[in-house]
Amino acid sequence: MTRSAVAPRGGPARGGHSWQLILADLALILFLMTLSALPAAEAESGQRLADREAREQDTRSTPRPQIAAALALYRAVPGGPRLGTWLAAQQPDPRATLTIFATHTPGGEAAAFARAEALAAEARAGGTRVRTIITAGEREDLYASLAYDEKVADPAR
Repeated sequence: MTRSAVAPRGGPARGGHSWQLILADLALILFLMTLSALPAAEAESGQRLADREAREQDTRSTPRPQIAAALALYRAVPGGPRLGTWLAAQQPDPRATLTIFATHTPGGEAAAFARAEALAAEARAGGTRVRTIITAGEREDLYASLAYDEKVADPAR
């Protein structure tokens, strides 16, 4: 055994993992070089990269509203409470907004709007802030989500 392979005073041998660090550094350098070459390759060829096309398709899709996570969900069920009664049982909070989601099938737009507006009127009668979202779908649906969507002004300002 050579003297360099023996660990001093029982400690680990030096440089035992240096090849792994070098390989990781080289992999990172290769990744960064490839990443920096992509825009140049697109500019030279005049062709758009598949990733950019996929991103553009995502941006052209229907935008989804930004809605906070629900604190409580309401769905009218036989024998269940009406929306006004349900809202009165919820913890009051100035940040809370009720979002009514109505989904309609083709040709059912007017009926979905009427159902959503009836729920919204009931909620507004109790002083709740309401937002209504009506979308097309494969089946009709109507429910409400209570969430902390509003920012409350800081009283210190």
